[in-house]
Amino acid sequence: MPKSNTQHPALLSIHLALAVLWIYQGLVPKILFQAADELRIWQLQGLNEIQAVILMQISGCVEIAFGLLFLVLKKHQLLHLLNIISMLGLSALILAVDPRYFQQAFNPFVMNTAMATLSIAAIALIKEPQPSA
Repeated sequence: MPKSNTQHPALLSIHLALAVLWIYQGLVPKILFQAADELRIWQLQGLNEIQAVILMQISGCVEIAFGLLFLVLKKHQLLHLLNIISMLGLSALILAVDPRYFQQAFNPFVMNTAMATLSIAAIALIKEPQPSA
């Protein structure tokens, strides 16, 4: 079985990009500023404002932790599979809760597709055999 190519510059760039995106998405709109759209998604699921804020902040912490994993686990395909599943799941959730979000200029389809595609590329790079010395 070939060794994984975890030091590939493109793979390292993908891991850094996914880490930054997950950490930012957890920190900025969920913890620091509590974006109205983020809050609304939780409230559309039947939560009151206090419950929605608490769960939004918890989900922000989970997203930050998930982002940090991309800085630590550089050869784990499972992490990328979880990312792909997360992106599909979050897209399905938003589509079910309020499909109008997909009509906006900056929408879940764009971000989630890009992040899932980065993980697809990362899996291909992890599986790629290392060049012989």
